[in-house]
Amino acid sequence: MNFEIKLPLFEGPFDLLLFFIERDELDIYDIPISKITNDFLDYIHHLEKLNIDIASEFIVVAATLMRIKVKMLIPRAVVDEAGNEIDPREDLVKHLLEYKKYKSVLEEFTHLEETRLNLESRGNVLKEIKKLSEGSNVEAELQDLDLYKLMRVFQRVMHRYDISNTKPTHTVVTYPYTIAEQKDFILNKLIATSKLSFLEIYELYKEKIALIYNFMAILELLQLNKIQIQIGLGFNNFWILNKQESEINN
Repeated sequence: MNFEIKLPLFEGPFDLLLFFIERDELDIYDIPISKITNDFLDYIHHLEKLNIDIASEFIVVAATLMRIKVKMLIPRAVVDEAGNEIDPREDLVKHLLEYKKYKSVLEEFTHLEETRLNLESRGNVLKEIKKLSEGSNVEAELQDLDLYKLMRVFQRVMHRYDISNTKPTHTVVTYPYTIAEQKDFILNKLIATSKLSFLEIYELYKEKIALIYNFMAILELLQLNKIQIQIGLGFNNFWILNKQESEINN
């Protein structure tokens, strides 16, 4: 089943889990951990494809779900001191129920706040109109006006203008790179040539951020054991070798 989720719908990982439970009409006390783990990971992968930074709390919950899933796949059950079988989902269910309770209370308070903001306090209308008219006596204000007051007003206005122009601005820039794409780029280059210099990659991608993405892609390929690194003597450069071809040649 394909579905698309927009990030603003979910304030945190438990909000996302409750969405899956309500969407599929699941029993919160008997969560199908394998299904909900797959849905949760699909959502995180969806964010990665959009190049959106994933909050650490989503990563923690994803790791927790995977740990529970592994525990449930182990045939040997874990028991407590009394010999009763411990359900690995127990802590997760408690957190979800607690979150759901506070979320419902928060929604009620939010509704009450919005209702209260739409109300206006009652008062003496005639007294308020009189007070406003006294404060808007233009003739009296003009009589007390002098050059010093005008300069003070002008000074305050200019000060506000300077502050508004010196406020820091933040610009979010989306870079057209991903680690996954740069990994594919490096592997495809190694198909055409058995040895790839890092300086060659630099000549193709001279942006600083592109250099970082390519270096991280190389580190991931090393971790996956798909490439080898050969370092030359006396040069600030290194060569990338295809792991499979290198093993065949050796």
